[in-house]
Amino acid sequence: MSFHNKSKRSPSPFTMGDSSDDEKQQSQGQQQKPPASSLLSPNPIQAANEISSLRHPQLNVPATANFKERRSSGRRDSYLVVHDNLLMQQPQAPFPVSAETSEENEKYSSEIEEIRSAIETPIQRLNNSKSLQLDSDALAELVVSVRDLSKSLMGFSMKLKMKNIMVISKLMDPEVVDNTRDLALWLIKHDKLNVYVEDTLAKHPNFGYDSLSSVDGLDRLKFWSSKACASHPNKFDFVITLGGDGTVLYTSWLFQKVVPPVLCFSMGSLGFLTDFDYKLKEDILEDVIKNGVMCSLRMRFECTIMKSRSHHKKGQFDLAEEILDAEKDGLFKNHYEGESYCILNDVVVDRGPNPTMTTTELYGNFSLLTSIEADGCVISTPSGSTAYSLSAGGSLVHPDIPGILVSPVCPHTLSFRPLVVPDSVIVRIGVPYDARVSAWCSFDGRARVELQRGDFLTVVASRYPFPKVQHSKLATEQWFHRLSKTLHWNQRSRQKAIPKLSQ
Repeated sequence: MSFHNKSKRSPSPFTMGDSSDDEKQQSQGQQQKPPASSLLSPNPIQAANEISSLRHPQLNVPATANFKERRSSGRRDSYLVVHDNLLMQQPQAPFPVSAETSEENEKYSSEIEEIRSAIETPIQRLNNSKSLQLDSDALAELVVSVRDLSKSLMGFSMKLKMKNIMVISKLMDPEVVDNTRDLALWLIKHDKLNVYVEDTLAKHPNFGYDSLSSVDGLDRLKFWSSKACASHPNKFDFVITLGGDGTVLYTSWLFQKVVPPVLCFSMGSLGFLTDFDYKLKEDILEDVIKNGVMCSLRMRFECTIMKSRSHHKKGQFDLAEEILDAEKDGLFKNHYEGESYCILNDVVVDRGPNPTMTTTELYGNFSLLTSIEADGCVISTPSGSTAYSLSAGGSLVHPDIPGILVSPVCPHTLSFRPLVVPDSVIVRIGVPYDARVSAWCSFDGRARVELQRGDFLTVVASRYPFPKVQHSKLATEQWFHRLSKTLHWNQRSRQKAIPKLSQ
């Protein structure tokens, strides 16, 4: 469902607009935005040298030392960083102002080809390929690029160009719905800000949209739908969540690719992902609008289900051999691609409704690591280490540590310990052809899918991380504080000191 302009008496979801005003503004914004090539020297040879000096030119982000030189305020434009960089656009070589002779044109064309060849990296193949076809070089470069970008963003405040603000709320809580209404009315008081709330609130009794006819700027209060988020993710410049960690996970689920910066107000139970106090919303948002935000890029997984064409041919095929052959041939001959999801917390493979434990196989890249006889297995991001992975006995991992957590659920062995593997590893977990029963998998608690015999799941680091607005540079200290506050981490009575004996 797309966006459209809306009057007070027709509370249906908005579209992009029936006039060409939005398109004109968008084209003007694109013309005003400096191209990636403006970061390079107008001289092609010098530009090639500059490109080769950058660690990751495919990110359109120069070396960290250049951040402050280009913007004296120490802030970066959010559109360039969050949208262009997360989409991994390739920088283009600058074109000359003039060329007097055909020889110069030919020479320049040759130099341009050298530049394009110099900046060609495995990431370019990544943008045009499926996750199951990634080689180790492309995936390793991807995770390092996202890691370096995250470190660069954490040290700088981004001045946001906000026009469309999206509010995502926990609608099952009437108090949160009331707060959503108050927040939306406060935001539309700011000129030129469009505020989008979920379309189901148009008829929600606690929101009371029909009673807002006398409010100034009501034409800038609009509604979003899940389909609109999937089709136009760049429509929104900023996202505000009102709820708990589940609301943040729902936000990640809505944006399966590029995600706008997300500011999370704590109105739930635990709040590992929600940093901000709603009681201070006006001061916080005024500071965001005026001074910008600091973002950390949370790692996400891209999960792809590979379906076998030979479910019922038990004993005639070997899943380990099929995956190993794919490394040699570059494709899976007996499998086709099924559902694919991008997740923030974890993917869980379990026995589902089956009364007995399930048998699965765990692969690292194309190699068989072990066979799992258990109720299931949790594959988690560092952000999800405090969720289901924690219940399964997995380690607590700080979200800034790159890694993939593998935690078995009730394994029928004494020696299967949880482990953490590098984020550059392609993790696969599948159901062998000789397994007694099938397995089931879920993605951030959603989209439950059955894995038949011969099916397997591919999990890789996503090219679309989750840009989460952090409170300050003290994010690490706050993470430990939340561990102590919410989970009472390592809290016990202090052992009494031995009193000194009197002489």
